[in-house]
Amino acid sequence: MHSSYTFTADSAVFDEQNLVSAAGLVPVLELAEQTGLSRLIDEHVQLPSTRVKSGAVNPAGKLTSIIAAMACGADSIDDAGVLRAGGITRVFNEVYAPSTLGIFLREFTFGHTKQLAAVARAHLIALAARTPLLAGADERMFVDIDSLLRPVYGKAKQGASFGHAKIASRALLRLGLSPQITTISTASAPPVIAEAQLRSGRAASGRGGARQVKQAITTARAISPDATIMVRGDSMFGTNKVISTCVADGAEFSLSVSRNKRITAAIAAIDEATYTPVHYPGAVEDPDTGALISDAQVAETPYTLRCGHGRTLTVRLVVRRVKDARYPDALFAVWRYHPFVTNSTLSTTEADITHRRHAIIETTFADLIAGPLAHIPQDCSPPTAPGWPAR
Repeated sequence: MHSSYTFTADSAVFDEQNLVSAAGLVPVLELAEQTGLSRLIDEHVQLPSTRVKSGAVNPAGKLTSIIAAMACGADSIDDAGVLRAGGITRVFNEVYAPSTLGIFLREFTFGHTKQLAAVARAHLIALAARTPLLAGADERMFVDIDSLLRPVYGKAKQGASFGHAKIASRALLRLGLSPQITTISTASAPPVIAEAQLRSGRAASGRGGARQVKQAITTARAISPDATIMVRGDSMFGTNKVISTCVADGAEFSLSVSRNKRITAAIAAIDEATYTPVHYPGAVEDPDTGALISDAQVAETPYTLRCGHGRTLTVRLVVRRVKDARYPDALFAVWRYHPFVTNSTLSTTEADITHRRHAIIETTFADLIAGPLAHIPQDCSPPTAPGWPAR
């Protein structure tokens, strides 16, 4: 039996005015209003001069429409049309057409992104006070910072430039943009974005990191003034600026450091007998002996950082080592060392386990790549080489 009709990818249209395809937006937007989203937009977002006279009208309504569309999975202006399907316009007022939202966004400059960042910070603080968004924030909060390179495929893409990336363990240059993200999480709550900026592809991973960390610490303090705050990051953020920022703001830090002669000498001076096996959560044990399948070991030693201008800071240099899989039959064990510095009071093994949980920020990157950052590769510029197809 076969259907008498032929359906294409765009055959189905949701146009039933008595049904709402995104009814879940009702509690979401109601919560946003209870936590002052529209008020914060009115206070912080100012568009005094516009190219299109109507472009700056009602920024609160237009930004709320964009946020609602993103909550429905939209990752481009055209996708914002989901808010005009079915009976949604009967449930919400101020539902704008995608073309109107596009005109509005084209009025934005770099300064306006800072205004939106101020709205996001204040709203995050209000959400944390109104809901268990960051449960356990009264005990300890983790500020994680990282960046990535998103490829783009048009040379005319604004900000696009060649940056370093690693794919399948191979380092290479890719044309792209580099988002830098800072999140806040707790032991029992997943990360939420506290700071975000989009940079050119050639921007160094740690560029602007100290400023983002400082602002995220300020936001975390506003959420829970008495909580212990720990800043975590990879070696690109284990810099004097980031460490000095943490110390000045009274935050703990757990930051990977790049190997150099002084670090290598400090690792070599660690007594072999002080290395202790680490039992990571979910680690696999040998069913016969009960021994850990993982061969990771940790030890620590005091280390003095040179912070510039004659200043020094003594910290804990924690070293995690694992056997190098490239030399399984070596007569003596060959180790790979992964050092990080911290000023926390956690035990050596707990400090290592806590530091490795910095990888939780990758879940945020996965969400961004599947959502807001999904359309970064698009480029609507005209072809720049003979034979390129029109887009």
